[in-house]
Amino acid sequence: MWLSTKDPSRKPGSTTEQKKGLLFCFSLLLLLIVSHKTIAQSQLQNNAFHVGEELTYQVNYSSALGDFNAGTATVKLSASTFREQPVLHIIGIGETNNFFDMFYKVRDRFESKVDPETLLPYHFIRRTREGDYVFDDDVEFDRSNGTAKSRRKTKTIPVDVYDILSGVYFMRTLSIEDFDDDSLYFINFYLDDSLYNSVIKFDGRVILETKWGYLPCLKITPLVVTGEVFSRKYPMSVWVTDDENHLLILAESEIMIGTVQMELMEYRNLKNSFIKPLSEKQIRKIKKGQ
Repeated sequence: MWLSTKDPSRKPGSTTEQKKGLLFCFSLLLLLIVSHKTIAQSQLQNNAFHVGEELTYQVNYSSALGDFNAGTATVKLSASTFREQPVLHIIGIGETNNFFDMFYKVRDRFESKVDPETLLPYHFIRRTREGDYVFDDDVEFDRSNGTAKSRRKTKTIPVDVYDILSGVYFMRTLSIEDFDDDSLYFINFYLDDSLYNSVIKFDGRVILETKWGYLPCLKITPLVVTGEVFSRKYPMSVWVTDDENHLLILAESEIMIGTVQMELMEYRNLKNSFIKPLSEKQIRKIKKGQ
């Protein structure tokens, strides 16, 4: 299968719905709520990333009104401590640009401090500034007592629960062989004082046209709750490199009022070399075999 990051599908909609859909998907695409098969934590081997990695994405929005560069999303990894324990510190930041600020200003910051060995979270931080909406939260995961305590509630959680940032990075450590016979992964994640059980499916290997050339990628589709924003159960598609990095290259979501897309623009300090683009000879060979 061949796919270009150019000219994605477009859908029309109203101005009110555009703001609501963009607000939801901007945060969702930044966090990329994906899932994994439950695996014993002692089996975790991280060959995908390390401290110092930094990824920068461009967020685009398309509707009947046109195509817009809406803003940027960045994710950084650093070493830190939490309650005197060494942790991997994941920081995700989403911001609309100056133009889009005139319609709907977004300044979001999400942080997760996780166990470097298991990637299970100790502490999750959310600072949301979206238009007139302000929401702050801090969640502490107590593994010994099996609880998650936020600013408002304390709830019982299973052993293998992740927040939405740590879940993304856990997924990057896995391989396609970890999917079940139906090509599905399952996850427990905790957000806004609620425990969610979700699933994604593996949709096969594809060749993705990018700014770096044609890249071998894996396509996955997260299951997302349907409602006013999404028109179907699997509205989002995510493409990651088909190598040890499992680097997110492109995410695209069709919503009721258009399309939101997040595309990798820059990367720094990868653990492994960036995947090598296919040569013209390889491309001709693949096309000939289709």
